[in-house]
Amino acid sequence: MKLSRRSLLATTAAVAASTVPAAQAQAAPQGRGRTVRTGFERLAADGYALLDGQRVGIVTNPTGITRDVRHIVDVMHADRRVDLVAVFGPEHGFRGTAQAGGSEGRYDDPATGLPVYDTYLKSGQPLADVFTASGVDTVVFDIQDVGARFYTYIWTLYDCMEAAALAGKRFVVLDRPNPVTGRAALGPVLHKEFATFVGRQPIAQAHGMTVAELARLFNGEFLAEPVPLETVLMTGWRRAEFYDASGLPWVPPSPNMPTPDTALVYSGTCLFEGTNLSEGRGTTRPFELLGAEGLDGRWAEAANALDLPGVRLREAYFAPTFSKFQGTTIGGVQIHVHDRDAFDPVRTGIALLVTAKRVWSGFAWRSDNWIDKLTGSARVRTMIDAGAGPDEVVAAWQEELAAFRRVRQHYLLYK
Repeated sequence: MKLSRRSLLATTAAVAASTVPAAQAQAAPQGRGRTVRTGFERLAADGYALLDGQRVGIVTNPTGITRDVRHIVDVMHADRRVDLVAVFGPEHGFRGTAQAGGSEGRYDDPATGLPVYDTYLKSGQPLADVFTASGVDTVVFDIQDVGARFYTYIWTLYDCMEAAALAGKRFVVLDRPNPVTGRAALGPVLHKEFATFVGRQPIAQAHGMTVAELARLFNGEFLAEPVPLETVLMTGWRRAEFYDASGLPWVPPSPNMPTPDTALVYSGTCLFEGTNLSEGRGTTRPFELLGAEGLDGRWAEAANALDLPGVRLREAYFAPTFSKFQGTTIGGVQIHVHDRDAFDPVRTGIALLVTAKRVWSGFAWRSDNWIDKLTGSARVRTMIDAGAGPDEVVAAWQEELAAFRRVRQHYLLYK
């Protein structure tokens, strides 16, 4: 992997990006009673001064809420200090009614009367045209991410930044926590020839960044024309903390991301979307339950024999209500993380792929090789097919991961 360093040589003025200084972002009280304040909370507390005189459009979904669970669109629409004129919905839609691979289309929001534009699968000039047609001067982004490269909201962020630059719009990112911590980047790095909407650019499978940090990375490393970018950071958030330490309410960012526990395993077990096994969609524990017809307790036994750090696998049986194996009782495993600090979701996902293939003769990759899009290259698939073990597969991406980590370090905003 080769990443440009042009942003590290450019001046702040050249990239037209600004942030609240990292030291200021850590100014909240320490220890007991410390509160995480989101980017939106800080924007509102400042009287929306950053948006003064601007016609504003916001890219958001049901996760764009206040501490008292009001939606920020409703709050901003009711406040005369901000001129909110448009909403832009990502995958699953602004109000979150669509399943994976769907959106809500163009409509007027019944609660506010605001026009809602669909961004899903739009990019480049077509998306720039949407921004132009909406009449906005500034595009604001506020969506809760889950920390995985293939979760599409970060690529909505990327596409909207690129389109805003083409349309001559300002771009403001309101930050929220990475729910699985920002301690480290993990997993393989995308190879550009495998770029899709589940991975536009070469970042790690578990990136360990917030959306504001990613926005700075995108602007500095990947966008041909950097957008005039401003980020409103959180206060009180620490990189090593999981979501439950934030004190913030959790809203499912998508229909199959019901809890922060789901996000904890997702960057590894979403790889099962690239196989003929169920990834738990249609259950109350998506991405924590995995299975297929014909699997039994041998899978949990084989996976536990690897002594994976921080996790145990339980033999489980379930009947998905939709998606793969709908209405059929299937066997598999449930993931139980007992030590979040030791748990490595990507290595665990690889180990589960390896052991599933070894114990179940029916194992198969999806015919479209979707696993290559999820992992960012053909390497994981071909190595597992050749009989490689988990440690060998994980070792194969370490050099490119180290290179990404070095570049990532320049864009981190919190301690």
